[in-house]
Amino acid sequence: MIGDVATDSSMSSENSGASPARRARRVRMTGKERREQLLDIGRTLFADKGFEGTSVEEIAARAGVSKPVVYEHFGGKEGLYAVVVDREMRRLLDMVTGALTAGHPRELLEQAAFALLDYIESYTDGFRILVRDSPVAQSTGTFASLISDIATQVEDILGLEFKARGFDPKLAPLYAQALVGMVALTGQWWLDVRNPPKAEVAAHLVNLCWHGLENLEAKPRLIGHRKN
Repeated sequence: MIGDVATDSSMSSENSGASPARRARRVRMTGKERREQLLDIGRTLFADKGFEGTSVEEIAARAGVSKPVVYEHFGGKEGLYAVVVDREMRRLLDMVTGALTAGHPRELLEQAAFALLDYIESYTDGFRILVRDSPVAQSTGTFASLISDIATQVEDILGLEFKARGFDPKLAPLYAQALVGMVALTGQWWLDVRNPPKAEVAAHLVNLCWHGLENLEAKPRLIGHRKN
């Protein structure tokens, strides 16, 4: 059965001379509580140090447990990392898809931009983990695959807009990837600078997206010498 008992501060080496009754006092956690604690600790360490820079020893030490407890819950560092990444990917995807409620395409762009920036602002550690490369990306998915999932949601909206304007709706996936990719890369940049303010960043992103779409050519052409 997964579950363990963690000692409180009275069990530290500094208090080794405490009475038997005091030394016996322990803080009990259920298996679910311990799992959540390890996930929180792992999330913080992975965001700060990356997958390679984080060790099972450090995760266990932060939690006040032995290494076997980490292995018992997740099978190892890779298992813990996979759960952390999966949670963050689902959280971001849910925030973006849940935000797309407006009917007007421009407002939908605003909602998508705000959803990503809201996630970066509220779940900074999670976003840092998602944009890092890791040896276990194949099993957990990657930031690129997540962006592709979000672009799929935008693709349907663009397809209808293209059809209404007489453009080829088959090109909607290309434009959806371009638009979502632009917002995502800007989000990575804003993650560290945090300037201009979030609403201003969203306004500029929508400005570029919307007016680019507004003046879209049905059959764009290259004007340089290179044609292939």
